[in-house]
Amino acid sequence: MVADKKQTTDRPKTAGTGAQPQAPAPADATKRKSWIKKSPVEIILEQVKKQEEKVAEMKKELAKEEGELQKMRKATELLGGS
Repeated sequence: MVADKKQTTDRPKTAGTGAQPQAPAPADATKRKSWIKKSPVEIILEQVKKQEEKVAEMKKELAKEEGELQKMRKATELLGGS
C-alpha cells in the first residue's frame, strides 16, 4: 500500500499534460516561414513605412479631435461663454 501511494505521488498529473503541448511544437516549426535576412536598407524602408502608417493614423485621430473641439467651442459661444 505504501509503495502504491509513493508511485502516484512521484508522477504528478501535470506530467502527462506537459508532454502534449510540446508534441505539436515540432509540427508547427515545419509550417513556419524560413527566416530571410534583410539588408540594412530593407530594414530602414520597413521602419519608414511603419512610421508613415503610424503618422497617418495619428492625423486621422487629430482631425477627429479637432472636430470635437470645434463643436465644443460653438456650444460655448451659444451658451454665452467667452
